[in-house]
Amino acid sequence: MKLSTLHIVPSKAAAAAIPAGKVLINTINAHSFNVAQKDAAFAEALTHGDYLLPDGASIVMACKWLKHAVSHPVERVAGWDLFEMEMQRLNERGGRCMFMGSSEAVLAKIKERAANVYPNIEVTTYSPPYKAEFSADDNAAIISAINETAPDLLWIGMTAPKQEKWAYRHWEELHINCHVGTIGAVFDFFAGTARRAPLWWQKHSLEWLYRLCMEPGRMWRRYVVGNPLFLLHILREKLYGNINQ
Repeated sequence: MKLSTLHIVPSKAAAAAIPAGKVLINTINAHSFNVAQKDAAFAEALTHGDYLLPDGASIVMACKWLKHAVSHPVERVAGWDLFEMEMQRLNERGGRCMFMGSSEAVLAKIKERAANVYPNIEVTTYSPPYKAEFSADDNAAIISAINETAPDLLWIGMTAPKQEKWAYRHWEELHINCHVGTIGAVFDFFAGTARRAPLWWQKHSLEWLYRLCMEPGRMWRRYVVGNPLFLLHILREKLYGNINQ
């Protein structure tokens, strides 16, 4: 998968203008791009979704540097940005939102906070089994729960690449007509079980550094190893991309 060939949503305004209907919205950042280089199924899921958001300043800057890229986003559009836009819009008209993923404890906190922040949204939740791979029965139960709920908005939060691959593999089995976002960490941010970087860090494109400082044991490989690896991938595209297009 090459960054220069991806069709990426250019701005928050463009994300807000995504038309109604059954739409799969994924995000991409330096880490997920790195993972997709070795995970063909993940790369396929990202490239075949309906919309792809630039959830990282590194993606925005790399696209600018790759002059031959098909997309040149002008700003970062994080999963949190999508979440706020979609929830506010649904709250204004009223409707049903489903959160699929995470633990029962996190989902309970989400439901409690949503009742206060978005009072016109009926929230339903589903916590799938905590395992690396779902069984056929697990998948059938998840699909049935989603279809029976018939949400006006669906969030899937099982962390990347699991959430994107699951949504892509089972897309045709989901008989719904709404926006579907794979937003991972946003579940914890909204529940309050994880803290998003303060605004100063976000504005200076340093949210990754804040997360590294807060969780060095879990995040060091993603950023200390992953960031230079991402630069290497982009440099390779810069040098050889036009030849291989």
